[in-house]
Amino acid sequence: MVRPPPILAGKESTVVNRPGRRGLLSSEPFLLLAVVLLVLYFAREILMPFALALTLNFLLAPIVMALQKLKMARLPAVLLVVILSALGVAAVGYIVSTQLIDIAEDLGQYRLNVHNRIAALHAPTSGPIAKAIKSLQEIDQEFSGVTGTTPPAPDVSAPKRRVAPTATPKAASANTLPAASVVPTPVTVVEGEKGPIRELRDLLIPVGKPLGEAGIVMIFTIYMLVKREDLRNRLLLLAGMGHMNLMTQALNDAADRISRYLVMNFLVNAGYGVVFGLGLFAIGVPNATLWGAVAGILRVVPYVGTMVGAMLPLIFSLVITTTWWHPVLVLALFVTLEMILSNFLEPLIYGSHTGISPLALVTMAILWTMIWGWPGLVLSTPLTVCLIVMGRYVPQMSFLHILLGDEVALAPEAKFYERLLALDDTEAHAIAEQYLEGKQLIELYDGVLLPSLSLAEQDRHKGALDEVRAEFLFHSVLELIAEFTDYSSKVVAAPQQFNAATVGRKFPIVCVSASDEADEIAATMLAQLLEQEGSRTMMLPAAALSPEILTRLAEEAETMICISALPPFAFAQSRALCQRIREQLPNNRILVCLWGSPSEPERTRERYGRTRPDKVVLTLTLAMEQIREWQKSYQAEPAVALQAQRS
Repeated sequence: MVRPPPILAGKESTVVNRPGRRGLLSSEPFLLLAVVLLVLYFAREILMPFALALTLNFLLAPIVMALQKLKMARLPAVLLVVILSALGVAAVGYIVSTQLIDIAEDLGQYRLNVHNRIAALHAPTSGPIAKAIKSLQEIDQEFSGVTGTTPPAPDVSAPKRRVAPTATPKAASANTLPAASVVPTPVTVVEGEKGPIRELRDLLIPVGKPLGEAGIVMIFTIYMLVKREDLRNRLLLLAGMGHMNLMTQALNDAADRISRYLVMNFLVNAGYGVVFGLGLFAIGVPNATLWGAVAGILRVVPYVGTMVGAMLPLIFSLVITTTWWHPVLVLALFVTLEMILSNFLEPLIYGSHTGISPLALVTMAILWTMIWGWPGLVLSTPLTVCLIVMGRYVPQMSFLHILLGDEVALAPEAKFYERLLALDDTEAHAIAEQYLEGKQLIELYDGVLLPSLSLAEQDRHKGALDEVRAEFLFHSVLELIAEFTDYSSKVVAAPQQFNAATVGRKFPIVCVSASDEADEIAATMLAQLLEQEGSRTMMLPAAALSPEILTRLAEEAETMICISALPPFAFAQSRALCQRIREQLPNNRILVCLWGSPSEPERTRERYGRTRPDKVVLTLTLAMEQIREWQKSYQAEPAVALQAQRS
């Protein structure tokens, strides 16, 4: 069975397929993913602190290891790093929060300025804009059933008509009062005095839960840093001895990617805060250092934190200034920095260090936020990295690596073939021309066109390619080959081109297609490349090799025969054709080209038997090299030279 060419390009994924018993979850990867998501959602109270601690472990572990290299014991090193990190975070949080509180208290003196800003933003009362707003309001009132007019006041001057009371039962008259005299009694809830225990409870509840979660995260972090090898060994035992190599690679890959991401994220956010603060200082916004620090800290929360970090100085500039230039400049500064970071720096830095595609980064941020809330948004990138690593090393979860990773993309031959299947020859030709930039024509043929023809042949023989698309595909490829007839003249000092003195004597070459149109197109590529080097070529289909033509070719021992055959039935067709030609042309050189075959050429050549060809090649590059070699060594007596070479 012929192995199909790869349709995915990028870094090779380490996938190990091992036979064995497969359970329901291993055979249904999407069911396994659904179970994992349910566990993540319902066990989030436990898993969120664990995930935060694991992320901190990736960030702090290199520092602990550096201290250990300085001959410090592990436990003191871990405690020192954790305590210093906690103190640093607490100090920064205290300084920033106190300054924000002071600024909030000072905003009261800008009430008049705020009032003027709000008044300036009110809708105009005259002019075309005011008329348009008034018309829209009237239309809205008509649709809502409100006329907008006040109800008429009751006429108090009209005499009131007295209504005679009707006879009612005694019980009813005793319990029934006129409707106008029924007044509901308001109910007032009076809270009792708060005792010291209740006041203490009300004080601790808002801060107790965050402090408890922070304590759990710190305990998990210390344990992971101290028992790092123990956790790794447990994971290896859980995976099994047979998967030790695979699990080791997965753990190392995940740790390396997440550590690099965290370091780069810290550097990017710190740099953003510095640049943003300097820009605010240049604009003239007070407390520029504080706003820069707040913006850098809030960028830890993707997307939302970035917007909040920009809105705070924008609102502050609106409050304290009397002109619109400061807020506009603050907004322009934020937009400029975000455009540079989002479009240039972050895709380059984060993409190369995490392996996540930009679309997957946004999608997974939304998904993790829906599952875990704000902690999920902060941890979305490290958690997605873990999923990509899982998809890269676990065969059943390989779809995660394909969907989320940035290393996987359609290879050029697959993109070219897919566009031709969609009957879009314009984009297919654009893909070929883009691939050809900076390359030789033979590279395009070997790397894109021949693999695409091989894919088409496999689909056609399986019945998956209809005649309309097959005809369109073959016609488009032939048109593309015709466009590159004079391509060699555009290339300066091409390494594949040789002059007559370098190559040697040029002998005639007959390119024969083994079976169908795809074989003929491949032979056309070879003939075009040979003609660009000055060789005389002739194209013949297998059906055109009549006894008269073979007899005439036998009289010209210099003429070489090239048999072109594409999988999946390349060997059988080329073997029958080679046997027929060899019986009639015992002294001519025969080159069999099995384009893209996975077989080893010399072993395949032995399978042809006593009528085997002189050489078997798999690519156009090897075919051209073999022909050049024969041209160099060819002498005036071709039969003697051929016998000497074969002996």
